[in-house]
Amino acid sequence: MASGPDRTVRAMAPLITSAEALALGRLTEPADIELLVERAWTARVERFADSTDMCSLVNAKSGGCAEDCGFCAQSRYAEADTPMHAMMEPDQILEHAKAAEAAGAHRFCMVTQGQGLSRRDFQKILEGARLVSENTNLKRCVSIGHMSADRAKQLADAGVQRVHHNVETARSHYPEVSTTVRYEGRIRTIDAVREAGLESCVGGILNLGETPRQRVEMAFELAEIDPTSVPINLLNPRAGTKFGDRPLMDPWEVVKWVAIFRLIIPGALFRLCGGRVENLGSMHKLAVKAGLNGVMMGNFLTTLGAEPAEDREMFEELGLNVARQPDNGANPRPDNRSGWLAGESPATPIDELVDSQEEANFWDPSTQLRVVKKAKKPPSYPRAA
Repeated sequence: MASGPDRTVRAMAPLITSAEALALGRLTEPADIELLVERAWTARVERFADSTDMCSLVNAKSGGCAEDCGFCAQSRYAEADTPMHAMMEPDQILEHAKAAEAAGAHRFCMVTQGQGLSRRDFQKILEGARLVSENTNLKRCVSIGHMSADRAKQLADAGVQRVHHNVETARSHYPEVSTTVRYEGRIRTIDAVREAGLESCVGGILNLGETPRQRVEMAFELAEIDPTSVPINLLNPRAGTKFGDRPLMDPWEVVKWVAIFRLIIPGALFRLCGGRVENLGSMHKLAVKAGLNGVMMGNFLTTLGAEPAEDREMFEELGLNVARQPDNGANPRPDNRSGWLAGESPATPIDELVDSQEEANFWDPSTQLRVVKKAKKPPSYPRAA
């Protein structure tokens, strides 16, 4: 079984108070936000030096979800067309993992929809994880909904090292986001992951109608959870979903809140994931400087992403090391590249990284998803209690 992270080494207290975070959240002038970015950059470099943690995913199973998460087009409550994809076979999962590795990802996440998997589908994830472990140098992650401690241990035995399970938003705002998936259930899954000795990846989505105070609340809740990794998603409004009419976030607001989250959770690995292309545009590099360790490379679950060469360049221009590691995931953490943990940085493989998604044959939702129109009007979203 994989050994768990040393939380006594990694844990780090917030660098700002809740009141200070709220005050920073009121900044609007670009010059003031740039000063905040410099502060967050210092915190990031002091903790992680020049190391990076680039991730990629495959949508191993999509569509037909019974839950009511208001941001998701896969929900049965959404009027949006349903993006469908049957459960992938293990060899298909490996094919997409190899594409992620070719593009320079350090980590690969197998993602499915819904609260949990059937026994058959869970076995395919286990076998996919074994194949990725045996045939690539990638760290292995899964995002497969709720799970028991027993299933988490099976994942660890199959070579999975980290489990992703978001809280999505602040506890006080959560009922506006989902009523069928309970906040407490998410925490139970995170606890089960830790019991199995696995690392945790826990974050959320900004721009779900939460207030600035609730953003700060979520950040401090995440600090209390103390995950290894914090993914920040930005709402990409999907027509026909509960939040489909919301505008995109202003890029300066995105940068500001990335920096604030970094100062509240200085010891976690931060990455930007879904919605970053649509919300940030040309300001990606400034968002990286606001405290990111990495981004989700390639495409997302149902939307397209950026080119690998562009993502690597953003980090390299800031003097960060995006070299991949030929260690088959043996190192416990990918942020060891600068010797933050004991041991030398792994050498970079001689073979060249590919620059485009087409060269890498990434997961492609524009061609691999089957969009199904709903035959009848879906039920209304349940009202928050």
